[in-house]
This record gives sequence, C-alpha cells and structure tokens, in this order.
Amino acid sequence: MLAMSGMLSRRSFLRNSAATAALARAGASLAQSTAIAPGPFQPTWDSLKSQYKTPEWFRDAKFGIWAHWSAQCVPEQGDWYARKMYLQGDPVHDWHTEHYGHPSKFGFMEIDHLWKAERWEPEKLMALYQSAGAKYFFALANHHDNFDNYASTYHPWNSTRIGPMRDIIGTWAKVARAHGMKFGVSNHSSHAWHWFQAAYGYDAIGPMANVRYDAATVTKADGKGKWWDGFDPQDLYAGRTDLAMPDGVNTIDAQNAWHKTHDAMWHEEDPPQNHRFAELWYLRCKELFDKYDPDIVYFDDTELPLGDKGLMATAHLYNSSIRRHGSQQAVVVANKPQPEHRGAFTLTIERSRSTEILAEPWQTATCIGEWHYKRSLFEQHKYKTADTVIPLLIDIISKNGNLLLSVPVRGDGTIDEDEHAFLQALASWVPQHGEAIYGTRPFTVFGEVPPEPITNSFAEKTRPHTSEDIRFTTRGNMLYAFVLAWPTDGTVRVKTLRKGGEHTPAAIHRVELIGAHTPLRFRQTADALEVTMPPDKPNPYAYALRITT
Repeated sequence: MLAMSGMLSRRSFLRNSAATAALARAGASLAQSTAIAPGPFQPTWDSLKSQYKTPEWFRDAKFGIWAHWSAQCVPEQGDWYARKMYLQGDPVHDWHTEHYGHPSKFGFMEIDHLWKAERWEPEKLMALYQSAGAKYFFALANHHDNFDNYASTYHPWNSTRIGPMRDIIGTWAKVARAHGMKFGVSNHSSHAWHWFQAAYGYDAIGPMANVRYDAATVTKADGKGKWWDGFDPQDLYAGRTDLAMPDGVNTIDAQNAWHKTHDAMWHEEDPPQNHRFAELWYLRCKELFDKYDPDIVYFDDTELPLGDKGLMATAHLYNSSIRRHGSQQAVVVANKPQPEHRGAFTLTIERSRSTEILAEPWQTATCIGEWHYKRSLFEQHKYKTADTVIPLLIDIISKNGNLLLSVPVRGDGTIDEDEHAFLQALASWVPQHGEAIYGTRPFTVFGEVPPEPITNSFAEKTRPHTSEDIRFTTRGNMLYAFVLAWPTDGTVRVKTLRKGGEHTPAAIHRVELIGAHTPLRFRQTADALEVTMPPDKPNPYAYALRITT
C-alpha cells in the first residue's frame, strides 16, 4: 500500500509538473504574442508623436481607392446593416424580416454565411482602379460587424472559415502589389463591443414583441449539426450580455431613447474594461499587421481604439516597419485624432476636407455612395460623379492632402454599371493630369476661391464652380493652376499671379494647357495673369495650366 501510495504520489507529481510546465509554456506563448515588436516606438502618445513622420511615398501618391466590402453588402441595403436589422422602426429591420425572417430566428451570423463572393475577380477590379489613377488600394479588414476578412488565428468568425472561404485580405494584397500599388487595410472592429449591443434586444411591439434576438439566445451548443457547428455566436456578437436592453421597454420611441442614452455611454465608458474583447482585438490586429505587412492602416476611430491596446498596436506596427524595411517611413497609420494627439499618425477627415493648407500631409476618406453597397430599384444610384470628385481631388491635393475614395462592392464581388462608368470617367482625366497631381507639393497659397461651405465634419456640401475657382500645385520650377470651370469669355484670370504680386514668381516664361498641343497666349497685368484659352475644351471636367517659372 505504501509503495502504491508512493507511486500515485509520484504520478500526481509528474502530472502536476507537466500541467505546470504546460501553463508556463502557454504563459510564455501569450506573452510573446502580446508583446510589441522591439524598437524605438513605445506605446505612449509622447513616443508616437515625437517620432512618427508621414512617409514621402504617401505625399506623392495623392489618390487611393477603397473596397469597403463585407457581408453587410449581401442584402444591398446600405450602411450599418448588421446593427440596423436589430432596431425595430428602422426600415432595414422591416426589410430583413420580410426577406430573411425575424432577427430572433435569422440573425446577422446567417448573413455572414450567405456571403460567398462568388463573382469576385480582384485582378479585373484592380486594373480598373489603377486605370482610374489610384496609386494605393485599401481593403476592409473588418467592420463593426466583427468579422475578419483574413486568416485570423484568434477569431474563428473569419472569411477563411465562413462565407467566402477565402483569404480576402491576402488576395487583395497580392493583387494590389502585383499592379505596383501600395496596399492598405482599414480596421473598424473596435466598435463591435458596443455596436452589436442591439443584437441582444427585442421588438417593442408586434407579433414578435419581447422575443429576444439571436445574440441573446443562441449558444455554441445550438450549432451542433448546423453550418456553424463548433462556432460560438458570442465570439461574433462580442458577448455583451451586460449591455442587453432590460425587459419591459415596450415602445419603439422608448427603445430608441434607451439606445441613444447607451450610445453616449459607449463613448464615456473605458473600453479596456472589457478585457477579453480588448485583448482579442489587439491579437487580431497584431496578426493582421504581421501576416500582410500593410503599407497603410486606417483605424476608424476618433483617437486610437481601446486605450492602451490601440497604442500598443500602433507602436508595434511602426517598430515592425523599421525591422522589415529599415525605416518607419515605409508605413502610414491614418486616424481621426484630437488636436492634442495630432502628429502620432496621419490625420484623416471623414466625408469632408480641410479649409486650408495643412503643414503635415492628411487624407480625406469618402465614398461615391454609401459605405456598404446599396441597391436602388426605382431610381438611379445616387453616386458622386466625376464632375464632383475631380474638383474634390484637386482641392484636397492643393492643401497637402490625399483622397481615399470608396467604390462600393456588391456582396458577390462585382461593381455595377454606374460604378464602371464612373471609374472610366476618372480614367479619362486623372492619369492625363498626373504630372500636376502625383509628387506635387502645395504652392504658397492653395488657390483662389469664393467662400465654400466646408465644415470639417461629416458634410460634403459644395456649390457650382466657375473659372474664378483656381487651385495650385507645384513641382520643381513648374506651377500648376487648375481652373475648375471653363471661362465663359475664353480668358482665365489668375489674380494670385498678378504682376508684382506677393505670390508671383520672379518670371513666367511659358503657359500651356495640359491636353492641348500649343502654348497659350498670356500677359501679366496689375490685376491678374490673363491666359487666353483655346477654342475647344480638352475635357469635360477641369483644366490644368502648366506654368513654367
């Protein structure tokens, strides 16, 4: 008995030792996976601000195209489908119930399963983007819907295991680089921890009143024998049962008020309090950077996401760039910072633009329609046209900025005929004017312009342009003056370049019109540089004067 007792004790000791060693290995592995790459950047605002500099390649590129593409494009009902389908009173909720079933029975996880990308031809799309003049390409790595479009080790709800069964990001990266374009990823998933709170709610009224939606009721065990066998819906919906709407909110107005109150709380609460979500977000983000080595990253956040985890992810990316490419100057992080944190990354202004030349490079991010594809059955797509986007691009680059433009993609991976026509219109103008766009820098003033309704917020108001609307760029001894509308009397008057003016070059030797074949007649007066334009317009959009100084 003593011998047997000793043998059992030894076995227990060995078993416990093995378990301890396994725990130690797991702990070491976790520490290694969470550690940032070694280098000069530390996860603090001071470290990021004092060392980051926007790369020159980004300043030269000027124009990028974005494929804002996820499973939310499958229903073709526009932005924020994965949240709106859970908000009774929103038209998307009614549309979803009519076409797929009630969200208690057919939740967003089922839309992920429907996304097959069956007609996606990334090579053909990239050729269109490149011909339209884009020098960098952006792909959506994940949206607020918490689905990773890449081979994620830490998040099973990803495009290699569900839906397309393909590495979307890996494919986009390979194709973009094969076309000589810089490759970027956008990361929006930090919002999922609060954004999917609505999926734990219920209808206030109607035949399904008080029946909780799928996020509140479906468990991993329920997947046995189904397509999602082995997947835990809580991993997708962020497991925020603590944010579920309480029972008894029994009017749509009351539910909307509850959501509005909690929307405000989301921005006040410290996200890192949700340690599990924040930790997994960081690991997913770090793996995205390490696997695909993006040239540019956009965080769809005001400031960096998730407190210290966002600082860690950014410092890791900068240090990784130094290790891989010898310089932080290979990579850009774009974000929407508060003024006190500008300089830690490159400023992005969503759906608006700067009103002046900014000392540091910046970017406008906008879309020709809604971010996620929206089908219109009874009217034409309400897309921006080349008539509006080309002047927008010109205005932005005159102020030291870049334009990142999203062209929505259908769930099946195609773009529609209006989008094809739009890209072809850009292709007829942007490359032809490349010398006045790519690699240029701002002039001493951005241009001449009557007051324009720019608000630096989510507003894209504009007004009809005239030949008084002029924007400048420079390259070496060349000054380019873009005229945003053809002069009605055949003469362009550039007041900034008047004789003896504050910004007038010492001498102007030659004035040409890009797209025309002969130099133009010009004269300098005390009021303006007057340029006689040719009888015919070289294009329908905007006109670039090449001024040799």
